[in-house]
Formats: sequence, C-alpha cells, structure tokens
Amino acid sequence: HGEVWYRVGAHPLDTRSGMVLWRVEDITARRLAERQAHDEQARLGDFLENAPIGFYSAGSDGKLLLVNRALAGWLGYDAGEIIRENMHLQDFLVSPAPALLPTGPGGKSAGEGIEVSLRSRNGNVTQAFVSQTIVADPATGEWRTRSVVRDLAPEREWEQALKRSEQRFARFFEDAPVGIVLLDNDGRITESNRAWRQLVAPEESRTVGRPLTELVAESEVGKVSTWIERVVADAALATPIDAALKTETDLGHPRIATMLVSRLTDARGGVYGLIVHFLEATEQRNLEAQFAQGQKMQAVGQLAGGVAHDFNNLLTAMIGFCDLLLLRHSPGDQSFADIMQVKQNANRAARLVRQLLAFSRQQTLQPRVLNLTDILGDLASLIRRLIGANIQLDMVHGRELGPVRVDQGQLEQVVINLAVNARDAMVDGGKLTIRTLNRTYASSERRGVETIPPGDYVVLKVSDTGTGIAPENLEHIFEPFFTTKEVGAGTGLGLSTVYGIVKQTGGLIFVDSSIGEGTTFTIMLPLHIAQIGDLPAKPEAQADAPAGAETTGFGTVLIVEDEDAVRLFSARALRAKGYKVLEARTGEAAMELFAVIDEPVDLMITDAVMPEMDGPTLIRVIRETRPDLPVICISGYAEEAFRTSLGESPDIHFLPKPFSLAQLAGKVKEVMTG
Repeated sequence: HGEVWYRVGAHPLDTRSGMVLWRVEDITARRLAERQAHDEQARLGDFLENAPIGFYSAGSDGKLLLVNRALAGWLGYDAGEIIRENMHLQDFLVSPAPALLPTGPGGKSAGEGIEVSLRSRNGNVTQAFVSQTIVADPATGEWRTRSVVRDLAPEREWEQALKRSEQRFARFFEDAPVGIVLLDNDGRITESNRAWRQLVAPEESRTVGRPLTELVAESEVGKVSTWIERVVADAALATPIDAALKTETDLGHPRIATMLVSRLTDARGGVYGLIVHFLEATEQRNLEAQFAQGQKMQAVGQLAGGVAHDFNNLLTAMIGFCDLLLLRHSPGDQSFADIMQVKQNANRAARLVRQLLAFSRQQTLQPRVLNLTDILGDLASLIRRLIGANIQLDMVHGRELGPVRVDQGQLEQVVINLAVNARDAMVDGGKLTIRTLNRTYASSERRGVETIPPGDYVVLKVSDTGTGIAPENLEHIFEPFFTTKEVGAGTGLGLSTVYGIVKQTGGLIFVDSSIGEGTTFTIMLPLHIAQIGDLPAKPEAQADAPAGAETTGFGTVLIVEDEDAVRLFSARALRAKGYKVLEARTGEAAMELFAVIDEPVDLMITDAVMPEMDGPTLIRVIRETRPDLPVICISGYAEEAFRTSLGESPDIHFLPKPFSLAQLAGKVKEVMTG
C-alpha cells in the first residue's frame, strides 16, 4: 500500500562464533519527514533565488555570503560569480553605509531600514531600500545579516508620475479659462481657481469656508441656495442657472455668470461635495439684450414707417386742398391767413413724419457726389447762429478730402442736429469742433457691437466740451423718444434721426463720451469711387415750383390711388391745369379701365402701396401692352424700397408724399414734356 523504509544493521557476536545479530527498524515516517523538509527547503531556496525582490547575507567584514538572482541581476553579475569572487557589500555602495555591517545584535532591525545607492557593473546607479536583521552563525558564532533589498526606481517613477499628474491637475485647475469652485454639501467653498476669484471675488482675501451665497447679488441668494440644496438631494436637478454676482462691470452693472454643477461622490455613491463651473455671461446677456432691443427698434421702425405712410396720405390731402383753396382766395382775403396757417402746420407735420422715416431708414434720399468741405463751409454761418456767441466753433478740414455720395439736405440735418445737441450740453459756453479727415482700414475692425468693414472712409467728427453723457445712457441715445432733456425741451427724435440717416446712407456712427469732459460723435462715410451715371452736385430743388412757372398742359392722365382724398385732390389739381383725368381706386380697376377706354393714356400716376395689387405690380402688367407709357409712382415710403421691383426704366419717375399742388403739377409737366 505504499513505500516502506527500513534501517537494517548486522553485528557479528563475539561470544557466539558464527552468529550475527540483525537489527531491523521501520524508518518510513522519519524518511518521509526528511523528504518533506528537504522539499520545503528547496522550495524556499527557489523562492529566495527567483523572487522579484533582492536578498543577500553579509558577514561582519561585508563579505557577501549569499546573493539571490534578482539582486545579482540589478548589480550586473551572476549570483555564483559574486560568491566565487569573494565580493563585498562595500564594492557596490556608492557611499559607505557602516550601519549595514553586522557588528552585533544592535544593528538595523527588520522594522527599520536604510536607503542606499548601489552601483552596477556598467556604472548604473540604483536607489534601493535595505531592511535586515542580524543573527549569529550557529557554526562559527560570527554575526551575519539577513537582508532584503527593494528597488526604489519603480516607486520613484510612480511618485514622479503622481507628482506630475498632481501638478498638471493643479495647473489645469488653476489656469482653466472658466471659473471653478469646489463646495461642500452645505454650499461652503473648499477650493477655487484663479478665473473664479477674478470673476467672483477679486477683492476678497479669503473665500475658503465661506458660503457661496455671500458672493452673489442679494437678489439671487434665495435662488442659489435652493439650487444647491436641490442638486445635493437629486443629481437629476443639476441644471445650469444664471445668477448675478456682487462684482460689477466697468459700467457699474452686475456681472452675470452661468453656473453648471456636478456632484462629487465616493465609492458608495455618497455625495461629499459639488464642483461648480462659472461661465461669465455678462457680454452674452448684453448682446441678447441688444439683439432684443434691435428687434424692438426694428418693429418700432416698421411701425413708424407704416404710421408715416398713412400720415403722408392725410398730409398730402391737407396740403393739396389748402392749395386748391388758395387758388380761390387772394392774400387780401380774410380766409387766406387761416388757410396758410393750416398749410404751414401740415408742412410742420410733414417734417415730423420725415423724421420718423429717417429713423426707420425709409425716407426718400437724393444722393449726389459731394465734398464735405463744401457742405460744412456753407453751413458754418448757420451753425454759428445756432450755437450762440458763448460757444467757439472750430472747423478743421482734412487735406485732399475724398468725395462721398450722400443726400445733401439729410447730411446737413445730421450736422445741425449734432450741433444743437452740443449747444444744449454747453450751457455755460465751451468749444464745438467739427473735423474731417480721410481714413483707411486695411482689415475689418470691431468697435462695440459694430464691425467696420475694410476700405476707405471719409470721417466727420463733431466734438464738444460739454457735460458728457452718462454711461448708462450711452446705449440708449439713438433710441426714438429717448431724451435726457427736461420735459418740453426735446422730442427724443434728433439722434434717432441722425442714426437712421447715416445708416441709410451706408455709413457708421459711433459716440465717445466722458462725464465732465465732453462728447464726440464720429460719422464714417464710405469714400465714393466715381462711376458712370453719378449725379453731379447741385443745389436742392425748391419745395414748390417758382412763382409764375408754367405748369399747365394737355393730355390724358390716369390716377390710380386707393386714398380717396389724395386721388380727388390730384384729379382736381390736374384738371385745373388743363389735363384730362381718369381715376381708378385700385390696380384691378385701372386694368379694367385700360381694357374699355378708346382714347390713349399719356401718363399714369399710381400709388406704390395699395391693397391686393400694388403699384409695381400694376406697372409691370400695364407695360406688357404699353411698354412706352410714362409712369409717376407716388408713395410715403422711400424710392429705394420700390426701385428694385420698379426696374431702372427712365420712364418710371417717383414723387414722394406729401406733395403740394405745385409739386404735382410741376412733376407731371416735366414728365409729359419729356
């Protein structure tokens, strides 16, 4: 049933010749125990020899008595070679380490250790940590060591990698372009980065340990506190919020930050804090507000344009019927003065409507190629009378100023409005400077919310030394009906009119102002490059035809106008001048009239804006059969609003509303006589 071992001995007996005493002992158990001990010793030796850690034993003189394969490999030798060559521990130490020599039982114990530098055969240095115990050799009684050597290179690499990782994290955290703050579950600050401190607490010397709610605007404390509590309770509620901070912009407005939060959890899912990212949203909110304001202004502009169009119809009728009444009442008549008062007030209302159209950029422009020096020279005396004797006027004209293509009357209105505003800002006197110069932009340049395209510009600057404009008012000064003047001192349409005229002309306008130092308005008009068809500069036409001008004529005129009063006045005025007049209330009625009448129509006058079929559509349809028919298009809107759909035909003319009897008769005479 298995292996059995016996120890057998034979001993001759001296007392009994020829007899041998045999002794038989069963030693199976002892033999198995010895084998097991041998096997275990072999396994232990194999473990020590091939373990991934160094082992050695040295005598009191440092001679190496035992070296395992791992340590020998680090030193660049074979283990047997070290023993055969009688190498000593001192042969491999970069610096002496007497504490490693076994001088007695008081040496380094297993609980302590020494860090040493070991030099290998090829000169490489290895940092190692030696732990050892000192024992006496049972055979000789000499002291020797049982030493364990741990290579520190991997640990050093791990430590360096960890240190670099921590440094990278610290750098990324500290230098992140967005604000980052760590909070505990109560919303108190535990750590923050530079961007957060500059955004939220640039003047605070200590923020750690303080509640985050102390650094937001008072009106936002409740919202932020509730937000933190909800996020700590439920991760699904970690939605971004916007909050106003205690810090302010240069203009004194609170800074706005968008806060994004995530929870810090441990291995068991417990929440031990929050990490909050702060993105400054001040500029974005301002841009959104400006965009909303722009949309509102656009809506106001459309409303103003619509109101102006309807008003122009009413004013055309009022002015026209006043002209018809004046034909029957001479200056000596008792009713003449009353009629003139009505007409003058109607003209004042027409100027107010033109301001509304200027604001909405829908006024009729008559652009011509002009030189700003000439325009300002003609205006100088008028401006001096407007600003008064206590204000000095200084005009500085740029050399070789380039030409611009503008409406002279509208540009003069811009300069006069700015001069009047400057006068009102210098109650106690001062200096008004009007300067012109050429300027070139090689690339686009951002200024506020405007972008200046590259190109050549003629610049007009109007500067005063007045009281200046408060920063909170700067962003509103071009809004209609916004004024800082006392009630009754201004309509609030002056600067909005300036803005509309400059924009419709294709220019840009900027304002710079400092309280107590004055204000500068900068108008940039594109330099005009001469083209074929440019209208030469000439004085504006008179509002009415000169007295005694011949405006009678003959021929058949078709008037298409949905506003009854305007149509009736126009028809009566032209009949009085000798024309045969046909009337149509709509475009469809005009087409039906063209289909049934036998006599030719010499001129068609049509409103641009009519229900169902508008003026441009009517003109295109009629011209399919009468391509040579002259047309006068009348409208309260700007000609530019219809010119694209009207085409560039020289036989299509434009007469803006409101117009007088003389203007209507003069325009018809001009078109009919070719």
